[in-house]
Amino acid sequence: MRIVVVTAVHGPSARFLPEAHKSLCEQRLPEGWEWHWVIQEDGESADVRPYVPDDERVTFRQGRAGGPGVARTIALAHAEGAYVKVLDADDQLPPGTLARDMAALEADRGLGWATSRVLDLMPDGSTVGFPGDPDQGPIERGAVFDHWKANDFLSPVHPASLFVRRELLLALGGWMALPASEDTGLLLALNAVSRGWFSGEVGLLYRKWEGQVTGQTAHVDRAERAARMAVVEARARALAGLRWPFPVGTDLSRSTT
Repeated sequence: MRIVVVTAVHGPSARFLPEAHKSLCEQRLPEGWEWHWVIQEDGESADVRPYVPDDERVTFRQGRAGGPGVARTIALAHAEGAYVKVLDADDQLPPGTLARDMAALEADRGLGWATSRVLDLMPDGSTVGFPGDPDQGPIERGAVFDHWKANDFLSPVHPASLFVRRELLLALGGWMALPASEDTGLLLALNAVSRGWFSGEVGLLYRKWEGQVTGQTAHVDRAERAARMAVVEARARALAGLRWPFPVGTDLSRSTT
């Protein structure tokens, strides 16, 4: 059985790939399980390949630039496995992350996805936590949306820590075609149709650095942000309104969206 780790990368973040690879090599999975890393460059430059690890478990592909959501979605062409794990090029997985995510979903077929506690990894190597993490355990349908809507579009769980059933990810069309917030859009779509899981143990080190995309001025442009959030909300509401649950046959009476 395979967990496919999907990474979108562009030139400025490529230098962090060896550290991401090291964190993957430190993962320990139960017998019969393996991980495979699909690195998809958002573009076709010569800047990324020199940093791609020489490892038979790694697949590197390039394609025309379209943003991280497009890169991750096109990477699914090479994602043959039961589960997909997101790992941004500049982030790291603490030991045990893949095994915990997998164990949660293997234990309950009614869970479609999992997230975990995240720490910011600062330039000096220190880490900083986030206040207000939910309790460890199941996340009911609609709960992420309700919190996001009530808290100025801030999710209670971090989409960069996402672990998801491949079949469900494909059914929802992958990541949203947005210039940013494409991962939040996917998370809310998942929460509209399925229950999830939150692990209280740290499952991601989220690197803070000067060149990261979320730190650029365009990312916080008010007009664009309002448009992104409007589309994300509309998609989540539409999916909830279709009353299409995962897995098929789930009791919909607990939905709050």
